[in-house]
Amino acid sequence: MAARAWVRLPSGRRLDLLSPTPFDWTDEDLAIGLSRTFRWGGHSVWAGAPLSVAQHSLAVLALRQGKARLSPDQARRELLHDAEEGLLGFDCISPLKPFLGAGFAELQARLQGVVALRYGLPAWTPEEKRVHKACDIALAAAEAVHVAGWTAAEVRGTLGIKARVMAEDPLAAAYGGEPWRPWAPELAAERFLTALAGL
Repeated sequence: MAARAWVRLPSGRRLDLLSPTPFDWTDEDLAIGLSRTFRWGGHSVWAGAPLSVAQHSLAVLALRQGKARLSPDQARRELLHDAEEGLLGFDCISPLKPFLGAGFAELQARLQGVVALRYGLPAWTPEEKRVHKACDIALAAAEAVHVAGWTAAEVRGTLGIKARVMAEDPLAAAYGGEPWRPWAPELAAERFLTALAGL
């Protein structure tokens, strides 16, 4: 019997991790997966749910939209920049990545490719990628302090992130609530799905 390399998604569809296609999941599957995939290894100073990749993705989009006018394609690409993590159900913490090797990187790239194909995501230009990474890193610095409990000094010294730790939650204006508080998975999935449908 061949080794199984597929996962069953909430919709009942099967995602073959070694040979994925753009038709292997629904938007709802993706939203649920991202809402239940946690950043910072699931560690959080907040009681309740840790910070989901769905909420992080919405924050990156909000931060980018606050800096420049984005086309729908560009906005969709920002929202889906970590989509493969929701399909995998795994956001690998940075210190672990070197130990997982090239095979894991290839699996991620394969999933990123079918996500880009399904949602018609344009390729990054070098400048777009630079601006995106700056926002992603700025969010990481803020999340480290406001969610995961690192100090600003540790963010710079231990994590090696030079970005300023922003005080303002980029999602607060649109969604309200207590700044930086992680959302419940059901709420994160609903808000992610609404944003995706709008794009």
